[in-house]
Amino acid sequence: MAKLLSCVLGPRLYRVYRERGLARPSRAGEETAEGSPGAQDGSWESYYQPRTLEKHADSILALASVLWSISYYTSPLAIFYLYRKGYLTMSKVVPFSHYAGTMLLLLAGVACLRGIGRWTNPQYVQFITVLEDSHRIGTPEIKKKLASYNFDFRSWPVDFQNPGVSRGISLLRPEPKHRSAANGFLRSVKKLPCQIVSYVVAHTFGRRVLYPGSVYLLQKAVMPMLLQGQARLVEEYNGKRAKLIACDGNEIDTMFMDRRESSEPHGKKLVICCEGNAGFYEVGCLPTPLDAGYSVLGWNHPGFAGSTGVPLPQNEANAMDVVIQYAIHCLGFLPEDIVLYAWSIGGFTATWAAMSYPDISALVLDASFDDLVPLALKVMPDSCRGLVTTTVRQYLNLNNGEQLCKYQGPVLLIRRTKDEIITTTVPEDIMSNRGNDLLLKLLQHRYPEVMAEEGLRVIREWLEASNAVEEAAVYSAYEVDDDWCLSVLKSYRAERGGHFPWSVGDDMTPEGRRQLALFLARKHLRNFEATHCAPLPPHEFRLPWHL
Repeated sequence: MAKLLSCVLGPRLYRVYRERGLARPSRAGEETAEGSPGAQDGSWESYYQPRTLEKHADSILALASVLWSISYYTSPLAIFYLYRKGYLTMSKVVPFSHYAGTMLLLLAGVACLRGIGRWTNPQYVQFITVLEDSHRIGTPEIKKKLASYNFDFRSWPVDFQNPGVSRGISLLRPEPKHRSAANGFLRSVKKLPCQIVSYVVAHTFGRRVLYPGSVYLLQKAVMPMLLQGQARLVEEYNGKRAKLIACDGNEIDTMFMDRRESSEPHGKKLVICCEGNAGFYEVGCLPTPLDAGYSVLGWNHPGFAGSTGVPLPQNEANAMDVVIQYAIHCLGFLPEDIVLYAWSIGGFTATWAAMSYPDISALVLDASFDDLVPLALKVMPDSCRGLVTTTVRQYLNLNNGEQLCKYQGPVLLIRRTKDEIITTTVPEDIMSNRGNDLLLKLLQHRYPEVMAEEGLRVIREWLEASNAVEEAAVYSAYEVDDDWCLSVLKSYRAERGGHFPWSVGDDMTPEGRRQLALFLARKHLRNFEATHCAPLPPHEFRLPWHL
């Protein structure tokens, strides 16, 4: 009976992985370790096969879950409609509550039938035994057996908890304007309604628009792709899944692929991937550094797939912090061997980590932006301009540029020349790409003397180039001498150290500043001719330039 109860309350089982080495897909003409051509039957993809009773009960419960999610998102409109029709009276609500209670009892019965179906399936009984042993004993051998199963991540045992809970994780916030006490109080009272509206907007549809990957219905739609992606990482790349607990209590779903013992030349470098607002490590930017031969650690935003919580900036920083701590304390990587790679909105957590862990080796930002406000204003009506700015600044402040300037290490920006997401006008207007502003903020902070009037003007001219031919034409027009620029920078660093900002260029001619500005821009930004969501090919993934 105890085992039956465990089957009733146990998690959903999606897949049972084959033994490592038996399930690897073969190349053309090769055979698997079992001697059969793996490409013929695809048997390495071993989905769990539930019995008929469990299968149909799961379908009913899944449908009920989707209907509940739709009801949740449409509840404000439904309540308003029922109120206007006069249905929100005691005489109408009481019968409805009876119907709801009956439905809950029926769903509980379906769950019990599903448990019976699981109980009669030896494969599920074996799984639930391993899961219980993992929670009770937790030895490496038991956890290795558990890694052979893909199941509802909420039941996965904790692998690592942030040891720095008490150290405090802070964000850069806008500085408040100083006013007298009386004026400040009156302004606070006047702004209170706007602040309430901003809070409601940010915590309801605002964060869901900003992070659509956290919407349950979208996750339900892409679940087959996520399961397929996890299977590929585990079975082809020997991926190790782990549950991390952030300092706010959120559970973070991660996957680690270790290349340190392989023949790959970059295997000793760990690339931590930060996905976009609808990206998951299973199907996001992670394959780019993985196929390029690096050790890779992927993780999902709070509220995405197996991760819990909601993707607000503070929660994002907390999640990034525990991922870094896990890489250092559990996986055994030094900060000097860690590279941060972010795509799109993932630039926020990557720049926060670079700012908070200054010994990080390098930072690569692909299709990212400097500030969320201009992009939010682009998609909202002008009448909401004040509300949008206040909401973003107070609750959704993704200030990538400000955080990036706090980092002292090597940086590479990848600009998509046909980007339709982070441009503020049209994709063809490459000068409205917010990646340009990210580059300018970085160079103006690091090399303020070089980025005077002449330097700023030539960089803007260079940024207008949308292809390699136009770039080279601008570069050659100003007769940039790479060797001279390199020698100037090396001499400055040898004499005055490497901490930014540098005063190099304060005694140069305008021609020299123009040359140095173009040299630095070319070293910090690369164009990639593609739209925002096109995958970056592995051969395009490179570490940033540094002296």
